[in-house]
Amino acid sequence: MTSHPPPRGQRYWLRNVRLVALLLVLWFAVSYGAGILLAPWLNNVRLPGTGFRLGFWMAQQGSMLAFVALIFFYARRMDRIEREEGLDERDEEDAQ
Repeated sequence: MTSHPPPRGQRYWLRNVRLVALLLVLWFAVSYGAGILLAPWLNNVRLPGTGFRLGFWMAQQGSMLAFVALIFFYARRMDRIEREEGLDERDEEDAQ
């Protein structure tokens, strides 16, 4: 029995779902791990010039900054995946 490669759209969505799952795991690790689990250990460090404890800062600001960074990473990675799969919207706009 020979296996055929999945259709282009199916492969695109599989790659998209895998990427989203990976980024959600990373976001969970940063927000839950650094903001809650590691907070007592991180609180031994203070941010220079502010006096804030690092564990508090990670719980309040760090997880949000990590989320924004993941959004930018997702956008760039999806642009590349769309180009590789031949689904880039910019190519369609240029053709018109």
